[in-house]
Amino acid sequence: MQKIYLITGACGHLGRHIVERLLAAGARVRGLVLPGEDAAALQAKGMEVVRGDVRLPETLQPLFAGLARREVVVIHTAGIIDISARVSPLAYEVNVGGTQNMVALALAHKVYRFIHVSSVHAIPEPRDRRRICETKTFSAEDVKGGYAKTKAEASQYVMDSVQRGLPAIIVHPSGIIGPGDDGNNHVVAAIKAYLAGKYPAAPRGGYDLVDVRDVAAACITAADRGRVGETYILSGTHYEFVDIFQMVDDITGKRAKPRPVVPTWMVRLAIPALRWHAQRKKEKALITSYSVDTLGSCDNFSHEKASRELDFWPRDIYVTLADTVAWLQRGEHGKQPRRKRRRRMARGTA
Repeated sequence: MQKIYLITGACGHLGRHIVERLLAAGARVRGLVLPGEDAAALQAKGMEVVRGDVRLPETLQPLFAGLARREVVVIHTAGIIDISARVSPLAYEVNVGGTQNMVALALAHKVYRFIHVSSVHAIPEPRDRRRICETKTFSAEDVKGGYAKTKAEASQYVMDSVQRGLPAIIVHPSGIIGPGDDGNNHVVAAIKAYLAGKYPAAPRGGYDLVDVRDVAAACITAADRGRVGETYILSGTHYEFVDIFQMVDDITGKRAKPRPVVPTWMVRLAIPALRWHAQRKKEKALITSYSVDTLGSCDNFSHEKASRELDFWPRDIYVTLADTVAWLQRGEHGKQPRRKRRRRMARGTA
């Protein structure tokens, strides 16, 4: 029986890497793309494009059309990443409502596998900072932040749906980073801002980071080797932001002095001004009260289960950062920025 992969969020950071990896292996791929999104490059590589929105069930029907006698694998990556403290209506509609819509169709069409991309934020943080391993129970009340709450609720809905016959597997990536992002990844955005001289100091704290390409590979492997009803943490290693910036300096050959580290209380005082500046520039705020909390949260995640069952071995973050910096420096459409622009970025624009 011929296998076909249905990828939601196909033009997203993770979705794009999953699609490209599958196409390179000769797989048949059908991607859900929002109206207005540019999917020309993926379509040229062989992806079947379906325009739709996970919030609108009627637009999802074509994604599942004509799949009789096909082994259907759904990899649900579509989601809204939000670093706000509260649940936004859009994040809830996409992360929770969109998941419910995809589950309903997956059950109706009796898919072979349903890979749900959740987040480590859906897992409650232990008070004693002990090692964090997989769980099969999720509650929005047990986690902090709007994004975490939506991911927890959606994850529990998927787990409950397993009892109704959904062949689901949940993966929980930590902080995804890597080349190919178009602006929605907050860590990549922070690196881009740093390269432009907008981070004269580093905030105290850090987070567990993992390469988007390793997560993409694990999502695909989960469809073949993962166990239905199981969850897998896809984490990397904790890095302090000051160390990330130092590695970026090393990669770019910048001979920078050691970066000052700004204490948490000082960052919190600056949040209103940073938010005002972002709004004035019509840019995304890179620091919020919730993101500051996250930098100091327990991220002692274990990916031992994923390594054992999905052959998940995340690469060194230095390699990831080098590839990300190279991608950012190429600029839009893969063109190398002109030398004058590189000099201006090195001096800083803030």
